[in-house]
Amino acid sequence: MSKIEEVLSKKILILDGAMGTMLQEYRFTEEDFRGKRFSDWPVSLKGNNDLLSLTQPKAIADVHRKYFEAGADIVETNTFSGTAIAMADYKMEELVYEMNFESARIAKEVAKEVTSRDPEKPRFVAGAMGPTNKTASMSPDVNDPGFRAISFEELRIAYKQQARALIDGGVDVLLVETVFDTLNAKAALFAIDELKEELDNDIPVMISGTITDASGRTLSGQTAEAFLISISHMNLLSVGFNCALGAKQLTPYLEVLAQKSAAGVSAYPNAGLPNAFGEYDQSPWDMANQIKNYLERGLVNILGGCCGTTPEHIQAIAAVAKDYKPRVIKRELTYDNFKGC
Repeated sequence: MSKIEEVLSKKILILDGAMGTMLQEYRFTEEDFRGKRFSDWPVSLKGNNDLLSLTQPKAIADVHRKYFEAGADIVETNTFSGTAIAMADYKMEELVYEMNFESARIAKEVAKEVTSRDPEKPRFVAGAMGPTNKTASMSPDVNDPGFRAISFEELRIAYKQQARALIDGGVDVLLVETVFDTLNAKAALFAIDELKEELDNDIPVMISGTITDASGRTLSGQTAEAFLISISHMNLLSVGFNCALGAKQLTPYLEVLAQKSAAGVSAYPNAGLPNAFGEYDQSPWDMANQIKNYLERGLVNILGGCCGTTPEHIQAIAAVAKDYKPRVIKRELTYDNFKGC
């Protein structure tokens, strides 16, 4: 049993909040994104947050440190778009390994630093593996529904490269997150499974899907039950949902996972729903009070925040969660788990 699995069985683990929200506060310019190394790059690099692990590593380390100091047990690496598929937009496919390795190294260094000051509370690093900007299940062209912009094999290769770099950089767990197309996620899980066998490394894996709207389905049309069934062949540390919805709106889908999942259950919702300007303005304590409902009902094992959340949100969530026990994890699946799905 890994250290993170051991701790998960004893307490609710706190995940960090939004990296992008924090980086916006730095107001980095095109020149800041480029740094000296990429000053002559042929395309614009502003907005490529993953690149900041190479050009602004101190800022990335500072964000991780703020989340740990706010009470997070786990921080995610700055690698949400860290595949060759996503980096093609910036013509940076050849930098994917370095970006992921350095992002993992930075986060792990901060985790060790903070843990050394409080050895009784170990800090962990999750290697973030986002959904990519292409989907394997749906056509991007309404006039050609059979067309696919990406294949399962292309996704497998890209995810395997990312996962290898994250593991080499020292992450404690891999997190396949913000899943809107489960076929993409299955390619990531397949790649991870291959890599675990090749490296003889049984690194834990978390997965987190995204319910896109009030219909209760992912973008590719799956219900919460269907999503869970699709990925339950994998031995997972946790399964959960993040993004798109606020804490209150996410509740019924967490209920499904809590009832039917043999893994831990995670939740890191947005700071409410976006306002008319597309901004998230739910206060830390308002969000924490909504999350308290999860805790009172024993729905979760891992809690954090997604879009719009800050260290203040994580601090409030951690303060509420400390008084509650985690959901009991039953590591066996039976037919009854999925009757009626």
